[in-house]
Amino acid sequence: MNDTANQTMRPAIVQVLPALVTGGAERGAIDVAVASLEAGLQSIVISSGGPMARELSRAGATHIELPVDTKNPITIKRNIPRIQDAIRSHTGNNGSEQVQGIIHARSRAPAWSAWYAANELGMPFVTTFHATYNYSSPVKKAYNAIMTRGERVIAISNFIRDHMMNNYKTEWARIRVIHRGIDTGMFHPEKVSVERVVKLATDWRLPDGVPVVMLPARLTRWKGHILLLRALAKVKDRPFRCLLVGSDQGRTAYRAELEREAATLGLMDRVHIVDDCRDMPAAYMLADVVVSASTDPEAFGRVAVEGQAMGRPVVAPAHGAAPEQVTHGVNGFLFEPGNVESLAAVLDQALALDSDERERFRDVGIANVAQHFTKEVMCGKTLDVYREIMDRHNIG
Repeated sequence: MNDTANQTMRPAIVQVLPALVTGGAERGAIDVAVASLEAGLQSIVISSGGPMARELSRAGATHIELPVDTKNPITIKRNIPRIQDAIRSHTGNNGSEQVQGIIHARSRAPAWSAWYAANELGMPFVTTFHATYNYSSPVKKAYNAIMTRGERVIAISNFIRDHMMNNYKTEWARIRVIHRGIDTGMFHPEKVSVERVVKLATDWRLPDGVPVVMLPARLTRWKGHILLLRALAKVKDRPFRCLLVGSDQGRTAYRAELEREAATLGLMDRVHIVDDCRDMPAAYMLADVVVSASTDPEAFGRVAVEGQAMGRPVVAPAHGAAPEQVTHGVNGFLFEPGNVESLAAVLDQALALDSDERERFRDVGIANVAQHFTKEVMCGKTLDVYREIMDRHNIG
């Protein structure tokens, strides 16, 4: 039997998501696609495309480009047979029998198409609930609820698990909590050269010996930039530079508002807004304190985990998934969400750490990430979910 035939006889893991441009869901899909291949499964990703699709091709996974990034109801309906035909074609199953494998949906609009397609193909359906998916009407809530229809529903945090159970009455037995994982081959102090750090420090004109407070996040209001600036104004007797690292993505009015706020608070010469950085591991190495200041609860949020992986003390709000990542006073500091005084107090603590305390935070943070938040841990737990379902359905 030839290699193509052998490949198509393997059970298929079919992940469906809107696009492969950037983001945590997209990164997770690629990591799981590669891990599925390594586990001897056929790995297929359906999306509308994007630059990250090249990673799938290099790994040997299959990418199928379909217009699954739309919320248009007509296109969603038309995508059902498109997904069916694509899966049958790429698994070598063009008949009417059940396709051996699993469909895993990672976003709402494509999940509706994928759910109907899975039913037609006789394939088990899995979802990952990536966000709170806020709703203001019963119609929107019903639209969101597709993400709870999986035979197994992966929640990216305990916070999201509780959200599903409280708002969608999702059965506890169907939920599997799998935290997002980062690539510690990139995010680790030993993986970043001195030259990379020096280059960024030079590009950003950072003065020697001045502690750096860094908030890495796109410039959007709920990420808490203004909250951080107001808190820093209360600790400005300490020396520091504040770096707001992230693209404004066209939000020039908000960027201008941040600049005005810094000027009003007397921080203009100590706050620098840096456009999107292509070397975040090196950027973290410049930070003395890494801050997540989101005013809305994060479904997961990678900043606290990435900061710990780089050995930096982190500051985060005590809501969303942050308390699952940060133990106050052990590997970081938690503050009361939205509270300027509380954030200022923990920033003062973090900036006051001596070298021995910083080394302890470094070691505990790196160990915490290695144990709980690596891509290997995430992929391993996801494959366990796939095996659980395949065993129930006698697949493979």
